[in-house]
Amino acid sequence: MTRLLAIDTAQANCAVAVLTLTDGGETLVSRSEAIGRGHAEALMPMIEAVMGEAGVTFADLDRIAVTCGPGSFTGLRVGLSVARGFALVRQIPAIGISVLDGLAAEAWAEAEGRPVLAVLEAREDEIYAAFYDETGRPAGEPEVALRQDLAARITPDMVLTGSAAPALADACGLAGVKVHGTATVPDIATVARLGAAAQATGLPPVPLYLRPPDAKPQLKGRIERI
Repeated sequence: MTRLLAIDTAQANCAVAVLTLTDGGETLVSRSEAIGRGHAEALMPMIEAVMGEAGVTFADLDRIAVTCGPGSFTGLRVGLSVARGFALVRQIPAIGISVLDGLAAEAWAEAEGRPVLAVLEAREDEIYAAFYDETGRPAGEPEVALRQDLAARITPDMVLTGSAAPALADACGLAGVKVHGTATVPDIATVARLGAAAQATGLPPVPLYLRPPDAKPQLKGRIERI
């Protein structure tokens, strides 16, 4: 038996799931809420509620899965900090799950052997993107690209998924391109299943930012150290 706690605070949602795997199948208990902000205040009560409903204690957990980005800088830090803390105390693996990987996995399940492109709106004309081949495996590293440059790399057999998918499908002008969905994050059940299937590396999960934060450090009034 394997018991896994999954956490997602990458975007506006706060979501938690407990996945229990046995020889007879799986049991999933989950909760998800669109909160916008306030992940730090909402996450722990949600974890306690879901674990209570699942009848699982922290001592029962075998691993943690957590979304690692792209997403909100503040939200990602909350989820990753909690996941790493639990894993350290319990001495169990913590697995980082890319939001793009999760979206692609959901699209590929219905892609009928077509390559998948997972895309999320970043800012202005920038898009977070990751390409996947016909088997669902990554076909390169996740990246940030300009909309027009990314549109030029799309082929007619691709399936697009994510918040930027409809606009990008229009921009490429190819009739064969299919849009699977427009979600900004995968379902927490997908995060849990990917976390259960992933190979533990022994390294803590780290954020996948892809670009630097918009906020700049405040320098006024700061004493320079030498």
